Order: sequence, then structure tokens, then C-alpha cells
Amino acid sequence: MNCFKKKILPVMIAAGTILVISACGDGNDQAQGENSSDGQADLTLDGETFVYALSGEYRPFSYVDENGELTGFDVDIGMAIAEELGYEGEPYRISFSGIIPGLQDERYDAIIGSMGITEERQETVDFSDPYYISGAQVYVRPDSDIASIDDITEDTNVAVALATTYEDMIADYTTDVSTYDSDVVALQSLDQGRHDAVVTDRLIGLINIEEQGLNLEMAGDLIDVDQMGIAVKKGNEDLLEAINEALAAIKEDGTYLEISEKYFDEDISQE
Repeated sequence: MNCFKKKILPVMIAAGTILVISACGDGNDQAQGENSSDGQADLTLDGETFVYALSGEYRPFSYVDENGELTGFDVDIGMAIAEELGYEGEPYRISFSGIIPGLQDERYDAIIGSMGITEERQETVDFSDPYYISGAQVYVRPDSDIASIDDITEDTNVAVALATTYEDMIADYTTDVSTYDSDVVALQSLDQGRHDAVVTDRLIGLINIEEQGLNLEMAGDLIDVDQMGIAVKKGNEDLLEAINEALAAIKEDGTYLEISEKYFDEDISQE
């Protein structure tokens, strides 16, 4: 088991200050890219690795491509932030339902996994400035009678991803809720006729409908607007400040826009 304590230490060199992360391990660390919710990421790597968590099941934000490589918007943003901080970046795959407990246990430094900023989550983690904006959307099959969220009743079976804000949101409309580890699987199951509707991120729905050829469509307008933040362990103010500065830097130098347009053809940091 790894032992990891994050410290941001001032090290004076020439005319600047750099950040240093200290870590300890017992030599049983896994190789980069081979971690899972059952293990811990390699947090040592000479103390120069920024490890960030995501589900790997949220295309196009984080997913495994046809070559078996973990990729996506969140993956690239994490790498860009790590580079700005002067570290090697290492994404860590874990199911979304266990992602906050893993952060609290210090399996990784941060969550860059399309996590919406909510008051409930702010009780257990600290969030960076928003790094992208989207919103909750109802998706249905074309033959559905559901035209908006208001048409969902107690008799409506709705599929959502487990431990997401959408699970809490839909509970106000129906108790007949099916949960999945992945929004993408929920959309596929809706397409196969297993549910009446899915509530998920608007961008996730649109892109997966196009890429997978799903016969689904949006029902009504956005339910609400979500701001996504990078989460760090509660009280880790030094790391949070460093991440906010790095995020601002990659927006200013054009790196953020390049990554955003790569996946969405637009700047998703804007409403």
C-alpha cells in the first residue's frame, strides 16, 4: 500500500519558486495506466507525478480508445495542468461512485472527472474554479411521449449514472430509477428499449448519439446548468491555488481552447 502525503514546499532556485510533492511507498506500486478502483496509483515517481482521477467511462471526457489508450477531454486537461505545474501527469481510473472516497484516502491528488460543483460535494471536497460548463438534459427515443422533464411521472423509468447529480435530480420526479456505472451504458440501454428516458450531460448525449448511431433525441430544454470543477481533498489550499493558477494559464496561452475544440469544436468553458 502506498503512503502519500501531499506537501507544497517552497524551494528557492535562482529567481523562482517551484512546487514539490513528497510521497512514500513500499515498492508495490502499479505501473502507470494499470490502476483501478481496487488498487492505488503509482504516487512516487521521484515525487514528481500529479495523479488525477476519472471514470474512463464518460466519452468523450474520459474513455478507452480503439488502441486501448485512455483518452478524452478530462485526460488532456489533466495532462496540461500537470505540465503547467511542472509534474508528470498520471490519470487514475476509478468508478465514479467511489471517486470521492478515493480522494479522501489520498489515492490520488485530484479529481478531474467532469464532477459538477454542488453544495453537498463542497462539504467533503474543495473545488477549483469551473473548468467547463454544461447542463442536464433528458434523452428519449423518437416515439416517446415525453417532451420535457415535466412529462416524467412516478410511472416513468429513468436511467442515470450512479452517484451523479442526475440521480438526485430525477428523484424529484420518479422513484423508478435505474442506475449504471456509465452514462454511455445508460444511453445504450435506452436505445435498446430498456428504459423510458435518460438524464445525462447534454454534451455526452449529443456526442454519443452521433458516434454510436443511437436512435435518441433530446426532450425539451436543459434542466439546469452545471459548472464542473477539479476536486482536491478538503483543506488542501496550496494545491487548490496551484491548480487554479495552472487552469488560468492554459486558458490564457490557448492550450485549453485547443483541447476543447479537439473534442467539441467549441469552447465549453463558456455558457
